[in-house]
Amino acid sequence: MEGLKVSEADLLVYLHPSKSKNVSQAIYNELSSMLFKYNETFDGVLLAYSASTNDELAKILPGLHPCFGVRLKAQLLLFDPKPNMILEGKVVKLGAQSIHIVVLGFSSATIIDEDIREEFDYKVKHGKELFASSVNKRHKIEIETVVRFVVKSFDEETLHLSGSLLQPNTGNVNWLDKYAEEDLVESNTKKQRDYQTTDHSKITTDDDRVKRSKKHKSSHS
Repeated sequence: MEGLKVSEADLLVYLHPSKSKNVSQAIYNELSSMLFKYNETFDGVLLAYSASTNDELAKILPGLHPCFGVRLKAQLLLFDPKPNMILEGKVVKLGAQSIHIVVLGFSSATIIDEDIREEFDYKVKHGKELFASSVNKRHKIEIETVVRFVVKSFDEETLHLSGSLLQPNTGNVNWLDKYAEEDLVESNTKKQRDYQTTDHSKITTDDDRVKRSKKHKSSHS
């Protein structure tokens, strides 16, 4: 899935002197407070991190007394979706006008009806709402379905995504990864069969033409 990146960073963490007895825990608490929030410095939403420090002694920061600073080397896993990127998420709610999705367990996404391609028809079967493809009956989108969609926009403050299913490579991930490939194989097989049939008919026609030509010559002789 797109939108994820790993970044190496040199950080300076500010800690209060009261935290000096357990610097490692203080650093952990400081970085953990940044999780699942958009950070302009990191240019993304922090999802996970690993950090280490080579400082044997923390340094008092001039002008920031009584805080002290600890320099870290950190590896950050960031979520930074951009327009036209392809993401995946689980459908948690849907209706005739929209599909609601959760991405990575924390970011919500909405796809409104004008961004759902026409082949998907909204239906209610046995009390369950779903979108079913009119092109392929096996391609369905319902609650709990993992959907692949294209990003239209991302609100960094609310972490809300606006998505689209207009593109042919979007929809039910299970169908796209499994049945779409099977359909492609079936389509290619059918094309090959049609080609062989057409080619055989051409050969037969040519043979008949040769036979008729021979008969014509025989009648003249």
